[in-house]
Amino acid sequence: MLIAMSFNTTDNIAQIIQLSVAPVFLLAAVGTFLVVLTSRLARVVDRSRALDADIAAGHAPFGDATFHVTELRILDQRMTWINRAITLATFTNLFVCLLIIVLFSGELLSIDLSRVIAVMFIAAMAALVGAMVAFLVEISFARKMLRVRPELLASRAPLS
Repeated sequence: MLIAMSFNTTDNIAQIIQLSVAPVFLLAAVGTFLVVLTSRLARVVDRSRALDADIAAGHAPFGDATFHVTELRILDQRMTWINRAITLATFTNLFVCLLIIVLFSGELLSIDLSRVIAVMFIAAMAALVGAMVAFLVEISFARKMLRVRPELLASRAPLS
């Protein structure tokens, strides 16, 4: 539990800054995770636009558009799960920022906000867990699209 102390010494300010360092590292890590997620989303959007254009132009593998439509459905599910992960990761960073604000505010006002800080940290971790689960689901959909067709594996073409 945090104990309220006067905010008039440099030592007290330094202590609060030390307490806020770990959440700041968490902000950086989640920010990097958000970069990965937005990059994956951009690739999915680009692929879905290309497939949409192929279908509109009548270009389909083996003359069958169902292959493209199936891939579009999987891409749509991937976009949904990536967006969920992005939303939850953003909430994680929001909760961490609020946690740091509450940490300093409690010290400045000499109020014990330890329970509020604990709840915000738990909320941040819950949002991060949700973002990671959504990311795992998106990866499973991506893996479904990357399966090699059995007829290609059965061919006797030499491997280079």
